[in-house]
Amino acid sequence: MSELPPLDAAVLPDGIRARMIPGINGLTMHVLEAGEPGAPCLLLLHGFPELAWSWRKVMPALAEAGYHVVAPDQRGYGRTTGWNADYDADLAPFRMLNLVRDQLGLVASLGLGHVEAVIGHDFGSPVAAWCALVRPDVFRRVALMSAPFAGPPSLPEEAPPRAPAVDVHAALAALERPRKHYQWYYSERSANEEMWRCPQGVHAFLRAYYHMKSADWPGNKPFPLAGWTAEALARLPTYYVMDLGRGMAETVAPEMPDANAIAACQWLPDSELAVYAEEYGRTGFQGGLQWYRCRTTGLFEAEAQVFAGRTIDVPSIFIAGGSDWGIEQTPGALRRMRELACTRLDGVHLVEGAGHWVQQEQPEQVIDLLLSWLG
Repeated sequence: MSELPPLDAAVLPDGIRARMIPGINGLTMHVLEAGEPGAPCLLLLHGFPELAWSWRKVMPALAEAGYHVVAPDQRGYGRTTGWNADYDADLAPFRMLNLVRDQLGLVASLGLGHVEAVIGHDFGSPVAAWCALVRPDVFRRVALMSAPFAGPPSLPEEAPPRAPAVDVHAALAALERPRKHYQWYYSERSANEEMWRCPQGVHAFLRAYYHMKSADWPGNKPFPLAGWTAEALARLPTYYVMDLGRGMAETVAPEMPDANAIAACQWLPDSELAVYAEEYGRTGFQGGLQWYRCRTTGLFEAEAQVFAGRTIDVPSIFIAGGSDWGIEQTPGALRRMRELACTRLDGVHLVEGAGHWVQQEQPEQVIDLLLSWLG
């Protein structure tokens, strides 16, 4: 993967600058920044299919409040290089503890011993959580967005004997309307090509995908699911539990908003969507999909079990859209986060008028919540 220049200043909002930082855990990391170096630092971690660009609406206000705000393109994404997009390449660089190592390296490269807070959205939320779990001395607060953190996996030796687990994926496929879970779809060899080379093109695919997971799509009315069973999971929207024979681009295409709806979309105008489309049009999606494969293969579960029973003991907060199914997609995760995983949870805030892309859909409310929490 050839080295790239940082994102063109012409597309960046006032107050945000971009640069490349080489030598971070094997990566040359593309970073967006706002505010003055030397001010208390906030580290912002994006999810899938997003970029450091996803924080553009909150960075200037956080900087104006006196923070040095840093948002990297994470391993596998955007203009950060040094990772391998080959489906058959070693997955170990994408495992959770190495993603934490990436952020430790970034903090060190900034000349810092700690950051005031690490803030993660979507798949950036578990990375932020693990940062705070394993290095609370470096990551002194943690804000989680859209993906609750239920804690590290338990040791199998701690679990009471029980009946053999039902294969939920076989059960989903056997439903009258056969289904499959999106994370296991994302782990298939064909997923990247089906999204990257889809008939409608990357721009239209992302428009439909972002729309369908936002508060603009009327189907997003989340409620708690009964459990991790095929019957319960099948109640999720099709972007989470898909029809068995369809890929993701094919799944979201029927929900593509019309031209009037696109023109009226204030939180993601086409000019801003074009930044995502250009970056993913160049890289494809496999870098981000490798993260899902680390989870679904279970290859690194034993390593994570070293931290079984450990809690996040730094101040924490959870923010999500009131119309975000992400808070309920894993049954019981929100409850476990409240009751077990985070011992100093300062609040769970569900923002009205936002779906999954909370800091893009309702940035002012997110800014207010973060600044109030940071004190």
